Amino acid sequence: MFQHLRLQQLSSRTISSSARRQVDNMVKEKQKLFQADNGIPVHLKGGAKDAILYRATMALTVFGSGFVVYELLNAAMPKKA
Repeated sequence: MFQHLRLQQLSSRTISSSARRQVDNMVKEKQKLFQADNGIPVHLKGGAKDAILYRATMALTVFGSGFVVYELLNAAMPKKA
């Protein structure tokens, strides 16, 4: 009985204490940022992280395309043994 009561107190304490945190609503600021007409493409308006992700994606795409062409040429012209 005592364990049940203790568990009930513990659970009510953690639920009530976690509800106190407030998260700021940043939607309006993000909308203003992404809708601003400043000549920057929308996929780069997020800042430095977006630029790094974009460049990494482009690098992987170019590398992957080059590798595919290399493998196709290698398969089309097999080495004579």
